[in-house]
Amino acid sequence: MKIFHISDLHLGKRLNDYSLIDDQKYILTKIINAADEEKPDAVIIAGDVYDKSVPSAEAVALFDDFLCRLARRRLTVLVISGNHDSPERIAFGGRLMEASGVHLSPVYDGSAEKVTVGDAYGEVDFYLLPFIKPANVRRFFPDEEIVTYTDALRRAVGAMEVDPSKRSVLVTHQFVTGARRSDSEEISVGGADNVDGAVFDCFDYVALGHIHGPQNVGRETLRYCGTPLKYSLSEAGDTKSITSVEMKEKGNTTVREIPLVPMRDLREIRGTYGQLTLRENYEGTATDDYLHVVLTDEDDVPDALARLRIIYPNILDLDFDNARTRAAYNAELPDLSRYRSEAELFGDFFEKQNGRPMTEEQTARVAALFEKIKEESL
Repeated sequence: MKIFHISDLHLGKRLNDYSLIDDQKYILTKIINAADEEKPDAVIIAGDVYDKSVPSAEAVALFDDFLCRLARRRLTVLVISGNHDSPERIAFGGRLMEASGVHLSPVYDGSAEKVTVGDAYGEVDFYLLPFIKPANVRRFFPDEEIVTYTDALRRAVGAMEVDPSKRSVLVTHQFVTGARRSDSEEISVGGADNVDGAVFDCFDYVALGHIHGPQNVGRETLRYCGTPLKYSLSEAGDTKSITSVEMKEKGNTTVREIPLVPMRDLREIRGTYGQLTLRENYEGTATDDYLHVVLTDEDDVPDALARLRIIYPNILDLDFDNARTRAAYNAELPDLSRYRSEAELFGDFFEKQNGRPMTEEQTARVAALFEKIKEESL
C-alpha cells in the first residue's frame, strides 16, 4: 500500500500581510499531479488544514476543491484536525463524505476513528486522532491521573486496542519530544506539550502533523512530513516535500520524499543596496519570490524598502547588517522572560523562596496547571 502523508496546509495563511492563497492553490495542484503520477492508495492530511479555527471563505473553498479532486481519483483520504483547526468544523459532513472515500476525524470522544483499508498483503488499520490536550482526555477518563501530554496520549492510544498482528497507522497532530521546531509553529508553555515517542511504539507508521520541517523522530516510521510551503523566514533553507510511505508485509515499511517546488520561493538575499539593484545581479532571477533582504551598507539608505520593492515586489522584511547594528545587538541584554516559560519562572521563584528546586512531580504539576489555565482562558 502506498500512502501520501501531508499536513499543516494552513490554508488562508498570510505571511507579513501577503495572502498565500494563490501559492496554496498552486501547491495543492502539484500534490494532485504527484498523486496522478505515483498512484497512492491513500492520502493522509495530519491536521492544521486551516490557519485559523474560523477560516476564510476562500480557504474553505480551496480545501473543498482539493478534497473533491482527491475523491474523483477514488483515493482513501484521511483527515484530522490540528491545533489551528476547529475540530467541529473539520468533522462537519464526515459521515456523508465517507461514501466518497473521504474520512474526517470526529471530535475526540474518548476513542479514535478507525478506518480499515485492504491491499495485497491484508488489512491496514488507520486510527484518526485529532489534536488533543490533557483536559480533553481527562473528561472521558475521570478516574485516571492524566497530567501531562504523554499521559493523555498514552491513555488515548491504550483505548484504541491496536491489534499487534495487523499493520497499523496512527494519524495524529502533536509535538513529539526531540523534534526540531521552526518559527512558524505555535509553541506551548515551557514545552509542556511534549509527548514521549515511546507512546506510539505499537504502530507500524505514525503520520505526524504540527512540526513544519520534514523529519523522523527516533525512527524512520515516526515522521513529520512538514508543510507543503515555507511559512516563516526560519524555513528559507528547507526543501518542502510529500512523504511517500510504502507498506508491504508487516515490518516492511519504506519512506521517501517527493520534492514540492512552489510558485514563489521564500529566501534571503544580502548585499549592499548598489549590489542588489544592479541589473546583472537580479536579471534572470525570480524577483517575485518572498524575500528577506539584508543590506550590508554602513550608511543609511533612505526609503530603502520602497525603492527595493520596485525590483523585488514581495519583500517580507528588511534588515541591516553592519558595524553599527552588530554593536547595538551586542550591547543589548536579552529579556529572559521571552525565553522562559511561566512554569520555569515560577520554578525560579519557588527556589528563591524555599532554598531548593521543585521536584520533578511538582514541576510537572505546575506546568500542567499553567496549561489548564491557558485552556480555560480560550
